[in-house]
Amino acid sequence: MTKLQDSIMIDTDAYKVSMPRQYPKGTEFISSYIEARKNPWTTATWYGLRHILERLAVPITVAQVHFADRYWKARGLPFNLEDWLALANDPILQGRLPLRIQAAPEGTVMKHGNVLVQVVNTDPRFFWLTTWVETSLMRVWYPTTVASLSAAIKTDIYDALVISADAPDEEILFKLHDFGSRGVSSRESAGIGGSSHLLNFMGSDTGVAGLHAMEFYNAPFEGVDASVPASEHSTITSWGKENEVKAFENMLDKFGSGLVAVVSDSYDIYNACTNLWGDALRERVIEMDGMLVVRPDSGNAETVPLEVVKLLDAAFGHTVNTKGYKVLNNVRVIQGDGINQDSISVIMKSLMDEGYSISNIAFGMGGALLQGVNRDTMGFAMKASAAKIDGVWTDVFKDPVTDKGKRSKKGRLALITLDGEFVTVREDELVGDLRYPGVNKLQTVYEDGYILVDEDWGDVVARARS
Repeated sequence: MTKLQDSIMIDTDAYKVSMPRQYPKGTEFISSYIEARKNPWTTATWYGLRHILERLAVPITVAQVHFADRYWKARGLPFNLEDWLALANDPILQGRLPLRIQAAPEGTVMKHGNVLVQVVNTDPRFFWLTTWVETSLMRVWYPTTVASLSAAIKTDIYDALVISADAPDEEILFKLHDFGSRGVSSRESAGIGGSSHLLNFMGSDTGVAGLHAMEFYNAPFEGVDASVPASEHSTITSWGKENEVKAFENMLDKFGSGLVAVVSDSYDIYNACTNLWGDALRERVIEMDGMLVVRPDSGNAETVPLEVVKLLDAAFGHTVNTKGYKVLNNVRVIQGDGINQDSISVIMKSLMDEGYSISNIAFGMGGALLQGVNRDTMGFAMKASAAKIDGVWTDVFKDPVTDKGKRSKKGRLALITLDGEFVTVREDELVGDLRYPGVNKLQTVYEDGYILVDEDWGDVVARARS
């Protein structure tokens, strides 16, 4: 894609192109907001606006305007050429979008149904621009949904660790590992979704996740995410079935001074646990200056992990921690096949029912983490809530009789805290009689083409993990 093609004028829904002609005469300003209307989990972790703002901050050019005009008219749509040329040629705006975007601080955790973003045009000539950028802004549904799913799983695992482990706070950050990079639709998705997961955990095999955090949130080079040396099936099966034990031994030779994960189901996971790891290589594992992590990768994801833990227990034994749960000696297990929130809960319950601590296991989650969500998972929507027409602000809202869950909010909005909870109120209720006393948590992050807030990764993570 060339710079000529890459502009907000093209990056929108086709029906938006006809919308400038659809508003009432005298329309000067349109104010819209974004919210998650529902949530399958307890809370939502708001994240992922910055990279979208970066794109919106790129000024449009006259050449791009003429390309967009040709592009949309070839598709039978009435592109508003004069308006866009006026924007590109404006001596003050110089192609920058006359919008004011407010947003909650990224990493903020709150219940669904609250305003996350509010957008209004700053120049009455371009009142239609607020809804034009909906397509781009609405893509925040993806990072927020991944971050919220990851956070919900973190709560599940942490609760189990509190019951069964001696040091839950020390263990939790590496209990859910991101295996999702190959399962998403693009490199960009891997970076966005992968960094969303890093708000909650540090374990990740998605290489571009930390890079996204560095590029858009000033993340440090180190301490954002981590992984360990690990085998895949090709590095085991290339030795041949008869030499599987040599392939395992090679992993210990090369990486046995720390954590090393070895996929062990290439042929027979039960034989690998009992006769290879548990017999032929048992002393090597015990003597290694590190920890072996055995990875089963096939079969029933809800039953195989417990079977593997039991076989490793028979071979290496266990200690009993202060919570009264068994912790394997020398070995751990990571389950990365068939993992989702439900299977994690089933696996943890099966282990704990047999007296095993969740210290014994970690989880790798791929497509279900980064690709198994969509915009409807949390009911994301951007709706107009107010319009200034002929100098008067008026409420704008929808209230479909067929679905009250799609009722939208009215007026210019504010986000405050009330009794320790985030609450969305009308902006005009923050003044006058102070019905809702408090400071608006929505901060102006973008105005007239300039990004005004530079979020720091450490602050975003701190909010998400608080």
